[in-house]
Amino acid sequence: MNIEILFYLFAAMTIFAALRVITARNPLHAVLFLVLTFVSCAGIWMLLEAEFLALTLVLVYVGAVMVLFLFVVMMLDINIEQLRHGFLRWLPVGLLLAGLIGVQMVWVLGAPEINAGRYPAVHSADYSNTKELGRLIYTDYVYPFELAAVVLLVAMVAAIALTLRRRRGTRRQDISKQIKVSKKDRLRIVSVPSARAAGAAQNVVESGEHAAD
Repeated sequence: MNIEILFYLFAAMTIFAALRVITARNPLHAVLFLVLTFVSCAGIWMLLEAEFLALTLVLVYVGAVMVLFLFVVMMLDINIEQLRHGFLRWLPVGLLLAGLIGVQMVWVLGAPEINAGRYPAVHSADYSNTKELGRLIYTDYVYPFELAAVVLLVAMVAAIALTLRRRRGTRRQDISKQIKVSKKDRLRIVSVPSARAAGAAQNVVESGEHAAD
């Protein structure tokens, strides 16, 4: 099949699925359409000979992140009417932002430095997309890459700090107290008589009662 036909097919699927993500009434359906969007984008990246990015998108986002979103949406009791409240009121703002993003994309992709040709460059048989991507990341773009890693680390720490709250009645572990615990604080040795001794003592008591009678 021609590459242009595949590109237009994947592009149409991406646009359709992306629109259904924001227009679907059921959040579960929206998550499934988002999965279809990622898969279509991965197909476009495969056509551009970016195999590593395509596989990463499918394995990481579709295989891990979207599955997590799917389970969260299935477990949460979401009020659909409240979720869609104010959708029409903010629709003009959303359309304006979407138009600005579209203009920027056309402006950037239409630049001569980026749009050098209609087709991707033809590489040799021993060309490795993963190797070339790693070389660019750790040479030309090493500082933006490290900055992005720091931003993600700060976001992760901030998310943990915001969700970690002290609630009344919640039992928490105190690791320092657990380490300082000694044997005498947790272990108490009790002398328990054996069954034979207990039986003998019971017989003695019964004999004494009979003698008293």
